[in-house]
Amino acid sequence: MEPILKARNLVKRYGRVVALDHCDFELMPGEILAVIGDNGAGKSTLIKAISGAVTPDEGEIWLEGRKIGFSSPLEARGAGIETVYQTLAMSPALSIADNMFMGRELRKPGIMGSLFRQLDRPAMEKFARDKLTELGLMTIQNINQAVETLSGGQRQGVAVARAAAFGSKVVILDEPTAALGVKESRRVLELISDVRSRGIPIILISHNMPHVFEVADRIHIHRLGRRLCVIKPGDYTMSDAVAFMTGAKEAPGAAEAA
Repeated sequence: MEPILKARNLVKRYGRVVALDHCDFELMPGEILAVIGDNGAGKSTLIKAISGAVTPDEGEIWLEGRKIGFSSPLEARGAGIETVYQTLAMSPALSIADNMFMGRELRKPGIMGSLFRQLDRPAMEKFARDKLTELGLMTIQNINQAVETLSGGQRQGVAVARAAAFGSKVVILDEPTAALGVKESRRVLELISDVRSRGIPIILISHNMPHVFEVADRIHIHRLGRRLCVIKPGDYTMSDAVAFMTGAKEAPGAAEAA
């Protein structure tokens, strides 16, 4: 099976600091790939390179067998790669529907949309309601309520729903359960499984090992700016993963080709 997304020899330098050091990466169709690593290992830079937020100094990235090079996150979004950042990148004062369509608002058909730039609010509200219902999030009663009135788990749910709605190829989730309670974290993990069940592969960046081992199909361990190894949760324990990640234990050589 060919990877839907892959990178080879990615290099990114910030002055004398090497954030990515000839890094390789593969995401297979329909899988949840967790990316773990110590602070400063280069995980965020890798994800930013894939999502268009950073331009690598060297290396190549392919999406569905086609070589790509994004100069901005907007280009990555246009290609079907959606990212949910740890900060959620939402506007608290705007409604759920407005946040779902931020930067890609629907205009009314005909002259009212093309010339007078009027928004097609009923269409946006229906789309947002349908997507939230698909993911079981219609505990949210009013699609026009401000995001700031939602709980942390509901906000995270809206962010994941937005990514799932527009991420036709790949969804990237950066620490989606950080700062959430037990119940809200559980709902977000269920959302991740729901998105995967629709055939969309997911890249999950997380420090929460129990969550990683619960939902991931494979685990990409990042260390010192490059991929150290790729393991399957069923083959190793959480302690093993942490030991590989920190250098306390030698990584399995066979996993490099996994």
